[in-house]
Amino acid sequence: MNANDFTIASVGIPEEQSPLRGIKFVADEDRVLDSSLLSDLKLRSGSPAASSLEKAGPRRRVFFPPGNAKAAILTAGGLCPGLNDVIKGVVNTLCTGYGLKSVLGIRYGYRGLARHGEFQPLPLDPDVVDDIHSHGGTILGSSRGHQDIGEMADSLVSMGVDMLFCVGGDGTLRGARLLADELLRRKLPIAVVGIPKTIDNDISFTDRSFGFETAVYATNSVIEAAHAEAKGAFNGIGLVKLMGRESGFIAAFATLANSVVNYCFVPESPIVLDGENGFLPHLFRRLERKRHAVIVVAEGAGQEFFKAARGADKSGNVIFNDIGIFLKTEIAKFAKKNSAEVNIKYFDPSYMIRSGDAIGTDAVFCIMLAQNAVHAATAGKTSMMIGHHNGEFVHVPLSLATSARKKLDVDGPVWQSVLEITGQNKP
Repeated sequence: MNANDFTIASVGIPEEQSPLRGIKFVADEDRVLDSSLLSDLKLRSGSPAASSLEKAGPRRRVFFPPGNAKAAILTAGGLCPGLNDVIKGVVNTLCTGYGLKSVLGIRYGYRGLARHGEFQPLPLDPDVVDDIHSHGGTILGSSRGHQDIGEMADSLVSMGVDMLFCVGGDGTLRGARLLADELLRRKLPIAVVGIPKTIDNDISFTDRSFGFETAVYATNSVIEAAHAEAKGAFNGIGLVKLMGRESGFIAAFATLANSVVNYCFVPESPIVLDGENGFLPHLFRRLERKRHAVIVVAEGAGQEFFKAARGADKSGNVIFNDIGIFLKTEIAKFAKKNSAEVNIKYFDPSYMIRSGDAIGTDAVFCIMLAQNAVHAATAGKTSMMIGHHNGEFVHVPLSLATSARKKLDVDGPVWQSVLEITGQNKP
């Protein structure tokens, strides 16, 4: 990577005085190093500053005249705890801090933006969003799937929007990048800023995304129930499938947060079923000793066992085969083959987890993401998202944020802690 990879695009030179008072301003020269390891920095070409990100925060000069700008916000993709918190944070910061009278809430994500005449935007102000943080889901609705970039750009122009906030995951951010590029190509001064949303925590250049912590917390009751069911039967097995398409962060963190888990499977580490050290023999040796076991598996794990995927959804995501049902079936077959008795209870709480409201620390994170997104957009920055990197909120070009899915490092401390606490890799 070089300095150009970290450059943030702008719709113009900010020349207006910020209306914010009694606050510490941040300069574009304030930067956060890409890596906290000296060894990594030494490997980079050029100076360490070349591998750094703009620090987020309010700027002394803004591009859009305070009070006269028009902003819109949309939520796209699947539901996630904290969506309403982010909406509230964006609206309150724009209206209270920057003097906007209201914000347009685009209904049903990019679908509503492309067809804004069919789905009339919802006017938002501090009174409208006053208590939405206490509810799960999104008051704006959401959708998946590609929409025509030109039509969305035309919609923004016809509505007179100066700033668009796109709240979503990898697909949403890719759409935001294409839209921002189209607006820049047309030389239209409309800022597009992304706010990363995915409970899978798989977006690059942000150490966490909102909703992830709430999702891990929400697994507690499910795993406790699986443990109770497992211990309540002879050779009882509690099998829990959690979300995590290509990254196993939720499964790994849930396992560490609930030390009753005996096996954890993630997409980044292949599952070995048979053989002396295979999962199935290991599981039944445990049942002989303990008479119960709890298994957590991420939805994207073990896809190597299936001949083909089940197509793709409207967002282009591969529809995975059900690894939970597969493991349940294989465990039962192994038991029958070896004349053993098992009692399997299967849990799939995915939609219950993602549709709830955010816990306290996640809600705080949502508000800070929203505030920093507003500060960036009002300063005229575009084609970027707000990330949290090396302990700081930062500006991340959407080209970097969508360059690759963030994966769980199987040689890193989190996965090594999982293996240590479960003992699943020991004889």
